[in-house]
Amino acid sequence: MESPQHDPLGWHGTTILCVRKAGRVAMAGDGQVSLGQTVVKGNARKVRRIAGGKVLAGFAGATADAFTLLERLEAKLERFPDQLERACVDLAKDWRTDRYLRRLEALLAVADTKRSLLVTGQGDVLDPEDGVIGIGSGGNYALAAARALLPVDALDAEEICRRSMKIAADICVYTNGNFVLESLESQA
Repeated sequence: MESPQHDPLGWHGTTILCVRKAGRVAMAGDGQVSLGQTVVKGNARKVRRIAGGKVLAGFAGATADAFTLLERLEAKLERFPDQLERACVDLAKDWRTDRYLRRLEALLAVADTKRSLLVTGQGDVLDPEDGVIGIGSGGNYALAAARALLPVDALDAEEICRRSMKIAADICVYTNGNFVLESLESQA
């Protein structure tokens, strides 16, 4: 059996959801930090604004590793302003090939006014066709809920995030109901 460190999609400990709908992009993350089966913190901030507030970034996985990747992504965005996809591709390339970076265990969900991207250590930069990304242990629950709610005209991106994150928190023991939600006007 492969250890969790070689299966980043199997990591548990957080839920990040990104939803793009009707001219807005919203990203939410829960606040729970777990160490094994113990909750050590309930109000962590796993979603933040970077690049002068123009990019939303959420992370799942090892916190120190995620912060290292976020710093690298910010540096890439300084080098390639307003080119999120190029910065993410460059980061993914470094992440996969650099001896130090390839040991980092995290996943990133990032979004600007134009794109929502999932960035992995395997060199993937994925742009979902429906504009919805879910990562972390509760990510699939939140993703499924968001996809079910996406066609409901009365719900905007923020409300879909709130409702979907609540569903994930009700199902996943590694996800709590203390959410941080950030949003941007998009150019969908």
